[in-house]
Amino acid sequence: MGLDDKIKNAVEDATGKAKEGTGRATDDERLEAEGQKDQSKASLKQAGENVKDAFR
Repeated sequence: MGLDDKIKNAVEDATGKAKEGTGRATDDERLEAEGQKDQSKASLKQAGENVKDAFR
């Protein structure tokens, strides 16, 4: 896994956490759900990269 991929996944996860927190604070369920979705996508990408690394 390249450093660029790790950074992109970390940024996507952090962005998702920020959106989720903002959504909770403002009672915006759509924004909260979008933040959770972003975090899930980042986690799946990270898991996929870890599998690739395991076979190298």
